[in-house]
Amino acid sequence: VRPAYTAPRSAADLNAALGAILSRREDGHWGAMVVSLSRGDTLFAHEPDVPVMPASTMKMFTSVLAFDRLGPDWRFRTEVLRTGPLDADGTVRGDLVVRGDGDPSFSRRFWGGAEFGTGYDAPARALARRVAAAGVRHVTGALVADGSAFEARTIPDGWLARYAGSGYAAPFGALSMNENIVVVGVAGDGHVWLEPATTGIRVENAVRVTGGSGVNVRVYRAADGHVIARGTVGRAAGARLLQLTVADPATFTAGAVEAALAAEGVRVDGGLRSGTAPADAAPVARLESPPLGELVAVMNRESINHFAELIFRDAVRGPSRDSVGSAAGGNALLGRFLTDRVGARAGAVAVTDGSGLSVLDRVTARAMVQLLGYAHRAPFSAAFHASLPVAGESALMEHRMVGTPAVGNLHAKTGTTDEVIALGGYVTAEEGEVLAFSFIFNGRDRWNARETIDAMGATMAGFGR
Repeated sequence: VRPAYTAPRSAADLNAALGAILSRREDGHWGAMVVSLSRGDTLFAHEPDVPVMPASTMKMFTSVLAFDRLGPDWRFRTEVLRTGPLDADGTVRGDLVVRGDGDPSFSRRFWGGAEFGTGYDAPARALARRVAAAGVRHVTGALVADGSAFEARTIPDGWLARYAGSGYAAPFGALSMNENIVVVGVAGDGHVWLEPATTGIRVENAVRVTGGSGVNVRVYRAADGHVIARGTVGRAAGARLLQLTVADPATFTAGAVEAALAAEGVRVDGGLRSGTAPADAAPVARLESPPLGELVAVMNRESINHFAELIFRDAVRGPSRDSVGSAAGGNALLGRFLTDRVGARAGAVAVTDGSGLSVLDRVTARAMVQLLGYAHRAPFSAAFHASLPVAGESALMEHRMVGTPAVGNLHAKTGTTDEVIALGGYVTAEEGEVLAFSFIFNGRDRWNARETIDAMGATMAGFGR
């Protein structure tokens, strides 16, 4: 039987109502807490100090940490620098370096449009056009892919092997593009190509052309990261577009910039290699991201793991950009932030990533509610509130709590994996009281647990005292 929401008229009644809803016999365990931010009292708690897996509600910790460290107006930048002089004829006597800054927006999602087209190469085209506009026509050295702003590791501890190859768990790095997804195109004449075009990924074409219009093609990554297309395609077949995650984000991205530079008439003699920009490298061109507040809103509303991993490490680098972004650094920074500024207990949160995809992440419901209280009072409060999906309206919450007082009111981050269903955020009670809440279920009975969470959400929205 689906749990029904109620409209409690006192704090005691709300506590009893939430307890009754939570007492359903799901196969798993809960961490839960509700606090009035208006009055400061705890209205409900169930094992609030037991560490549990947060799934994507972890993205709220990443959001608040980054906002506190960088501010919602912070912008990332993807830069091109030169290691030698630029002659009057447009020749760079040295290398060009493409240096990443952990920018999630280096993507056609943000750069596609009338000026640069809607293709997967849009951000690379935008940057290449600025390089050409700076007067560069010829590079005697190499194009260097610099992803040194982050640790070399591109997959965190705790990401399960079965995630490999999935777009939601693509490798990431400080120099990334299009969330590190490459499209492999196969035409009826057997031609195989990549979108975006990139010199950073070699393609092995083992496709055979046959009669008819049938297509039986498999594309996959080899151990060294190059793409293999194998199978058969009919001469009368239309083009097929298949997606792969990339093995080396930095060379994939810089290779796309090299291809875009060639399209702009810029010749690079030395090919593509990985490296680090020297301290005295001179700036040539750059692209800046939208404000961090906009990026966090996209991350939370669509629950994009790639954004979260970059932003988590960006917070470690800080406003001076003088530290290497790493998961271990993020965990340490988050721990200090929670104890020193938020007031959480030491050890209440321990994580290996910024997205919540890791099965090793642990948080407590109390720490999450304390984080929500801190964010509610912070200078970036409006940006954080606006980033959260809204019940009955936003994509991840569009079909939840429909027909209840929570619609258009409750705004919260969802969290869902095979073993977690969670929701944390805010709701305004009937008389204007703002509540912060955390409901986290770990177990297999996720769908019944989601109904339980939605009934509790609607009950909080109908609460008055």
